[in-house]
Amino acid sequence: MEHLTIEANGANFHLVRAGRGKPLLLLHGWPEFWLTWEPVMARLADCFMLIAPDLRGFGDSDKPDGPYGPEGHAADMLALMDRLGIARFGAVGHDVGGAVMQPLARQAPDRLAGLFFFDFVYPGIGPRMAAPDRLNHIWYQSFHQMEMAPGLVGASRESCRLYIAHFLKGWSHRKSAFNDVLDDFADNFFRDGNLAGGFAHYRASHAGRVAMMKGETPQLPPIHVPTCVRWAEHDPLFPYAWTDGLGETFAELDLAMFPDVGHFPHREDPDRAATEIAAYFQRIGWS
Repeated sequence: MEHLTIEANGANFHLVRAGRGKPLLLLHGWPEFWLTWEPVMARLADCFMLIAPDLRGFGDSDKPDGPYGPEGHAADMLALMDRLGIARFGAVGHDVGGAVMQPLARQAPDRLAGLFFFDFVYPGIGPRMAAPDRLNHIWYQSFHQMEMAPGLVGASRESCRLYIAHFLKGWSHRKSAFNDVLDDFADNFFRDGNLAGGFAHYRASHAGRVAMMKGETPQLPPIHVPTCVRWAEHDPLFPYAWTDGLGETFAELDLAMFPDVGHFPHREDPDRAATEIAAYFQRIGWS
């Protein structure tokens, strides 16, 4: 695996590149960075050129000056692929990465061979996000917008580790999924700026989240880039029932449940995740 730092869209981005073949851009969620994709990358490197960046605010990439959401990340990724000389690519995303892929597909559909998603927020979830039984699961989205949040979580390396581990373990169905890298994740988020950099996504996304909870999300035309979604069976954040509106956002949709995993299919069952990704892109001729 090759580590690179690339200047694009006015910022420096750290990325890891591996493999050969058709390019796939891998977009992480929160609380993650490029390393979350390593098991999948090891399994796909013989089939694809894999590019796993740290989004702006995360990992070893530059940090934003304030709130920074999916539209900004999408522009970053297009500029990054330009600098790498890649005109067309497939995109794989999860959580925040899935939120980024939606404006990416709207901004530059001709550059995308296909989209592959694990669990993520999309407009069709609607007011269900604010249902009473959900509020105990999404408190962190409000907490992350508070000025004191980075200081509280980052008061010590141990407090940072406890906080990050709470989500990585609590949202996983297979509780050991991050055991081998938990210290790497804690150390990464404890670096200067990385907690606030990740929280910047929630600050930028607040207005849209509130509109969705009120059922006031603007109706956008469906995305016509071929799309595959593999939604976890046991995601405590986003129940599988919430996939019922995906067809309104994605015109060409291949949807199925990903069994026996929680919020992180790519870490909890990387064998199956890699197989699903490879099979989908082969089906649409991107292999």
